Amino acid sequence: MLIVHVFVHVKQDQIEAFKEASIENAKNSIKEPGIARFDVIQEMDDPTRFLLVEVYRTPEDSGRHKETPHYAKWRDTVADMMAEPRKSIKYKNIFPHEKGRG
Repeated sequence: MLIVHVFVHVKQDQIEAFKEASIENAKNSIKEPGIARFDVIQEMDDPTRFLLVEVYRTPEDSGRHKETPHYAKWRDTVADMMAEPRKSIKYKNIFPHEKGRG
């Protein structure tokens, strides 16, 4: 598995639009067979900061995701909403195992 955390800082006046676009992208993303999970999380103390948690079954699935029309739509829609460039960090799964068992 490949887990990607994408840190996003959006402009104050773009919070709701970013949420809407990101939820639409997440709903379409979880339909992809290579995506195990796709979470959109908003920081409680600073609502302009978001974390996207993307869990791919294989590293190749991340690349396939970036080829989808819904990803391209999200990327283009939110580009001007960001207060700074988004940052991502990649992780590998240790526990629990993919099937959710120890």
